[in-house]
Formats: sequence, C-alpha cells, structure tokens
Amino acid sequence: MANWIDISQPLSPQIAHWPGDTPFQYQLTASIEETKSVNIGNIHTSLHIGTHIDAPYHFSATGKTVGQLSIEPYIGRAVVIDVSDTETINAQVLAAMDWSKSTKRVLLHTSLENEPNRFPVKLPYLDPNIAPFLQAKGVQLLGVDMPSVDAPDSKDLATHHALAAHGIYILENVMLDRVPVGEYELIALPLSIQGADASPVRAVIRPLKKGGMGNDR
Repeated sequence: MANWIDISQPLSPQIAHWPGDTPFQYQLTASIEETKSVNIGNIHTSLHIGTHIDAPYHFSATGKTVGQLSIEPYIGRAVVIDVSDTETINAQVLAAMDWSKSTKRVLLHTSLENEPNRFPVKLPYLDPNIAPFLQAKGVQLLGVDMPSVDAPDSKDLATHHALAAHGIYILENVMLDRVPVGEYELIALPLSIQGADASPVRAVIRPLKKGGMGNDR
C-alpha cells in the first residue's frame, strides 16, 4: 500500500500568518517537573494559519460555520493538477486538463512556491468563472497551494463567493511543490469548531491505482 504524503504546512512560531492576523504560538503551560506526571501546552493563533479550510461564514454573515459543514467533501478521490505555467487560472485553463469524471476534489499546483515561513506579496489569479465549470464537473472541493483563493488585498472576495455559491468547499495552503500530478486519496478534515469561520487541517494524500476507490467518493 502506498504511503501517505503530508501536504500540510507544519505549524511553528516561524510559519507565516496573514498580515495583521494572529501569529502561531505554542507554549508549555505546565511541565512534567511541575505536575509530576505530564506536559501540558496550549496554542494561540488565527484559524487561518497554515493549511486550513474556509467555511462560508468567513466571508458571509449568513454562511455556514465549520461545525455545520459536511465532512464528506474533505475525504476521498482527488486529482492534483499542474497550472504552474500561468498566472491566470480560469475555466479555459482547467478545461484543457483531463481528470476522471468520478473525481470530486481538485488540488491546484500553481506557480507560487511553497514557502510556509514567508507570506507572499502576490498570488496567481483564480478567476471566479472556475466555480460553475467545477460544479458542472461534479467537483465538491477545491484545494490550492496559496493562502487564499482571492488576492490578499481583495475586499469583495469574488472567488470565495463564487465557489460557495456553486457548492464547492475551499482548502487553502496545501503543499504541492513535490507532488506529481495524478489521482490520490485525500484526507483533510477540519476540527469540529462550533461557530467558527475556519479550521486548520492536517491534509494528507496517497496515490491511487486505477479503480482503487469507488465512484461515490
């Protein structure tokens, strides 16, 4: 059986965070020396740190929160697609790609280099017109190797809204630089944080042999 590949950004004090947002911090609040039995730590950070999912509530006051989302889109057959040769990713670009009709999750390897400790100044452009295209293909989740599906300075978040309007879940900041294109099994489960706008995830994939999973996943 193929080994799982970790495509999530490791959380550490060095990991980049959104400008103005809360950086990641882990601290030991009680040591074995103090408790005589265990180490106990805590974390303080933004929910949008590292590899994470966005719930619709992040960009819509009436959108679903993390705890209201189905877990099904975060588990199952996924395809890694290389779009690193363009700075504009639209429906026409994706239409030129080929993937199985049963694949409901798409992971885009863009031209952005995976550098977890540096927040990028500029991102490749994801055109909102990818949303109806992906929906027509039966896609339920879009993952990107960028901190956002919209530009860092965007206020209308057009691509976030378009994806949500077409029933497509959002996974951001996956690490795909060293991942070959092809089909995989994906697990990228969010924490069940009630009322939350986002959640960090541990995203992992493993290569699929043809016919390795049923079409319903």
